[in-house]
Amino acid sequence: MLNIDNKTIEELMEVSLAMFRKNFFGIFHGAISAKIDDSKFIINTKDAMFDDISKNNLIVLSHKQDYSWQDASIDAFIHSFIYREINEAKYIAYAFPPFSVAYSLNNTKIIPQDYFGYKKCKEILIYDPKEYNSWYERADVEICNFLKQNKINFIVVKGYGIYIYDRDIYQLAKTIAIIENSAKILLLSKIN
Repeated sequence: MLNIDNKTIEELMEVSLAMFRKNFFGIFHGAISAKIDDSKFIINTKDAMFDDISKNNLIVLSHKQDYSWQDASIDAFIHSFIYREINEAKYIAYAFPPFSVAYSLNNTKIIPQDYFGYKKCKEILIYDPKEYNSWYERADVEICNFLKQNKINFIVVKGYGIYIYDRDIYQLAKTIAIIENSAKILLLSKIN
């Protein structure tokens, strides 16, 4: 592994553990990365267990695919595309928070009814990938296009989860938590 700033690695480890504990990442499910420079980024490996991510579970990738991509997260190509297309992206995460995903199955948008959700996002569009069989062949371009067209830093994909980028890794995690809490409150408020 290249000589990566220890602070970046510590941040990735700390945030991935917190997101695992909140059930935003599952065992072997999810992805988190940090941009190193214009040509490289660090991302979890495909076998990373997010409750105990370490330097051994992180891999440095060049945007040009080589043999090292075999060990990387299945989402590496999406992260790479976002880093190449959106200069503001310093950190990226793919999360599968259960309430957001559940809410996305039967709705086209999330309209937060809670204070923090409303203050952060008055309305969140839910992107429908339509055909799951070909989703991974299209995901990088469709996710990036949605982010750029809507001038936002996250996307909630129906039945798939949340993709988000930010300049601050802690703000990234906070946004996922706010979206998830808003979806949870909406779902729980429907229970009589």
